Formats: sequence, structure tokens, C-alpha cells
Amino acid sequence: MKPRIHPDTRHVVFRDRAADVAFLTRSTADSSKRIEWEDGNTYPVIDVEISSASHPFYTGRSRVLDTAGRVERFERRYGRPAATRH
Repeated sequence: MKPRIHPDTRHVVFRDRAADVAFLTRSTADSSKRIEWEDGNTYPVIDVEISSASHPFYTGRSRVLDTAGRVERFERRYGRPAATRH
């Protein structure tokens, strides 16, 4: 790696408010807010709205979509009449 062209990385705590979960990782992000971590050290903390702990793709809790109703509504508005469908 070339010297002096990469941003400095540091330990940062990312806190997911929706799932009430926090994790410590390395990042180039910084914050003026600090939190004391489990190891007794103080780290910058960044609050996020969603993470793998609360995202439906990772948790397996997904919303059920009414796709049939959407298709029928679209066809009523813009598509062919229901009687001519195959």
C-alpha cells in the first residue's frame, strides 16, 4: 500500500437502535459521541437505523406482499380485460 493515501482506521461501535444491538468493528468513520465497551475501553459510537440484526433479509422476518392483487389492479387499469387472459 502507498503511504499517506489511505484514511486512518479505528475501532468504532455501531449501535442498531431498532434491535438494541451494538457491535465493535474497525472503520474510518468517527463520532464525537463515546461509549464504554465491554472491555473497559471507550470508543466512538455511531447510531444506525438498520443493521443485519434488524434487517428482514437477515432476520427471516419478511413482509407478505399481495402480488396477485397488484397484478390484477395493474391489468384493470392498463392491461387487457380479464375475460381475454389465457
